[in-house]
Amino acid sequence: MAKRECYAVWQGIVAYDRALDLQMQICELKKRGFDRDLLLLLEHPPTITLGRNANSSHLLICEEELRARGIGLYKVDRGGDVTFHGPGQLVGYPILSLQPNERDVRQYMGNLEESLIRLLDGYGIKGERDRCFPGVWTERGKIAALGVHLSRWITRHGFALNVNTDLSYFDLIVPCGIVGRAVTSMQAILSHTLDVCEVAERYINEFGRVFNRKMVMLSEPVLLTEISAYLRHAQEISGSKDSMLMGQK
Repeated sequence: MAKRECYAVWQGIVAYDRALDLQMQICELKKRGFDRDLLLLLEHPPTITLGRNANSSHLLICEEELRARGIGLYKVDRGGDVTFHGPGQLVGYPILSLQPNERDVRQYMGNLEESLIRLLDGYGIKGERDRCFPGVWTERGKIAALGVHLSRWITRHGFALNVNTDLSYFDLIVPCGIVGRAVTSMQAILSHTLDVCEVAERYINEFGRVFNRKMVMLSEPVLLTEISAYLRHAQEISGSKDSMLMGQK
């Protein structure tokens, strides 16, 4: 069976709301026939997100103090509880049209974990699963969090891998709602900083292997140009005057 192509886009540091809007717009396009799979890789400014199952008591700081510190707060439709995103953390948002043989949520989550475990192994870090909690764990604590959303078997949200993350931010929350479990990073384990972009490039290869995708590197401007071209083509076919404006930097 031929591999489906998947565009991999490194975006650098992107505001959380902008990244969320882009995910939503691409998902809507996929429901209308845009058949490209995508893997968005990026970092966020300091941000706390609350998933569908979040307990407000797991946010240990008031919203006013968050604003004073310049930390964003968002309630979103991914699975899971509360987590932190920030510089030095590799965030991945796969937007995939799962094929009939892939339509199993546990299998999808397991594949995300496996791709991260393989990445970490390449750096000499032993990543493991925990049967009780999703994500990737090490003997020093949780190193990657997962939270996803699926609609019509199209995926959104994804994972957050602590590369050089400032772990002190996790003191502001009960990470993923799990009491008494430590959080760690690649930097903390390896005792040196890493280039997040380089980690992202290595992750793309592991993602392609695990998900059986042919990965194609693409810049964000080229991606937006292709989406705009698809919209124009769709409007010509349907005669519709509707348009969807993609956010620009």
